[in-house]
Amino acid sequence: MCRIAGIVNKQSESILADTLMMRDAMSHGGPDDAGIYHDSDNGVCLGHRRLSIIDLSDAGHQPMHDDADALTIVFNGEIYNYRELQTELKAAGFVFKTNSDTEVIIKAYRHWGDKCFSKMKGMFAIALYNKSTCELLLVRDSSGIKPLYYYLDDESLYFASEIKALKKIEKLNHESEVWKIAFLTFGFLPEPFTTLQNVVPLAKGIMLTIDVAGMRITKQEMFCYEDYSSKIEKYEDAVIALKDVLSSAVDRHMIADAPIGLFLSGGIDSSLLSLIAHNTGHKDLHTLSIVFDDAVYSEEQYQKIIAQKINSDHKSYRLTKELFTDALPDIFRAMDQPTTDGVNTYFICKFAKEAGLKAVLSGLGADELFGGYASFKREQLIRKVRKVPATLLQAAAYLPKDKQRKISFLSRKDSVGDYLFHRGYFSIRETATILNASSKYVAETLENIQLPGWVDKLQYGNKVSYLERNIYMQSQLLKDTDMMSMWHGIEVRVPFLDVELIALANNISPEIKYGNPQSKHLLIDAFKDILPEEIWNRKKQGFVFPFQKWMSAKESAFFVQAKPEMANRYSNGKINWSRYWAYMVAENYATAH
Repeated sequence: MCRIAGIVNKQSESILADTLMMRDAMSHGGPDDAGIYHDSDNGVCLGHRRLSIIDLSDAGHQPMHDDADALTIVFNGEIYNYRELQTELKAAGFVFKTNSDTEVIIKAYRHWGDKCFSKMKGMFAIALYNKSTCELLLVRDSSGIKPLYYYLDDESLYFASEIKALKKIEKLNHESEVWKIAFLTFGFLPEPFTTLQNVVPLAKGIMLTIDVAGMRITKQEMFCYEDYSSKIEKYEDAVIALKDVLSSAVDRHMIADAPIGLFLSGGIDSSLLSLIAHNTGHKDLHTLSIVFDDAVYSEEQYQKIIAQKINSDHKSYRLTKELFTDALPDIFRAMDQPTTDGVNTYFICKFAKEAGLKAVLSGLGADELFGGYASFKREQLIRKVRKVPATLLQAAAYLPKDKQRKISFLSRKDSVGDYLFHRGYFSIRETATILNASSKYVAETLENIQLPGWVDKLQYGNKVSYLERNIYMQSQLLKDTDMMSMWHGIEVRVPFLDVELIALANNISPEIKYGNPQSKHLLIDAFKDILPEEIWNRKKQGFVFPFQKWMSAKESAFFVQAKPEMANRYSNGKINWSRYWAYMVAENYATAH
């Protein structure tokens, strides 16, 4: 796990200094080592900051070169099946000097070309420069677990793992005029929005090829795991396959040469990962949890059940209002992009670092794949409401309650409208009022957010799963997890997003996955032999903090004096904490960065 940055620009006299500046703006994410590569003849510079987890020796240093020095790579992520690939490559005659997955990527590319990326099971953002052909490849994993942002014009390319690195370049540091519209509507910035003009994320599963000599660019979709062909239609087959594939995924994700642990919230997902890790032979496990004094939010009793069952080295950290308030300035600094979430990840990663860990497994992805959210129960309601004329739906923006105003999003009559009905923050009318803009301008900006037309045609449950994975998880959960974890120099791994598990889940009939009132029943049934009933036979709690109690309007003014009408609405209970928090983040993000 690392941070990468780079520039292609033949005209720049400061390319080396600029790359170093971008690289070191992300030193928190790569505290163990740093490297630089400069091809002055062709105007290419690559920078790297390292967090050492696999092959802790100096042999894992990046940028890494192949034997002939024609290929140079900077790489952020982990390839969990690198040993299997290494074995194949050795059989083909390749000799390895290191035990790192980075060298495997280089030699895999030499052997298989760009087909090598589809062989990799892991999370990655890769920049691979071929000096002999004068080509630079940028590649991002199929779930977009690792971030990669870039700016491109006729004469230059700039890329980095974080927006804060690109902000160091004067010509890139221009604020987008529309980011607040997207943020206030969604509670985060849905891809491809960022806070900077003309800076966008590389889409997941995409390979960008840059012909350095002529600055010609081609995009190629390298991976596609959106096959919903319902190949598995028998419940027993689904249970057997799920148990096998998830167990293998967890086992792969435990590979490390540095201390690794598991987040243990006490819910189904984190409990399953801990139990599976134990059952696949990983002993002396490290687990860590957050607990609260307020029993309504604390899941301590359930955390202890699992920790005792696997006899882990378990550490609980008590989070208080005082700790939260004291950390607020640092939480804002950690936000590479504005978000209404991520505070929970900030603290669990902070505590993981205090526990001496380098990497931790998270249950992210299980809810999205196996129906753990309330959104999976609302699809029939959406179908009925969608029949109402758009003008009447738009009028719902004037209703008194937050939940009622979300009905107005269904006037879009597309999948994005469905998503915003589930999870939207401020209505178009409210966003326009906050920003002193016209509702027409806000609506037109949001129309630029589109999904493929075939998403609307997906079967029951599969469409909700697609929306939760490709909007909410993609642009909020994964982004927040990466930026908050790397702020503390911690790697977070997500076994539920293993490529084999996603392919399996998508191929299971939606009636099997989502046809039971019990949320995530397929996961539960697959592991009922090891998952205690106390964990699954209770109301879903979620990893949430007591923000409503902790965030008074007065304390929120710690950052900025809120508009009186907004502060009054919050104080009088007319707006919930998450929407008020979104307003405060929108007001404060720019000044905090």
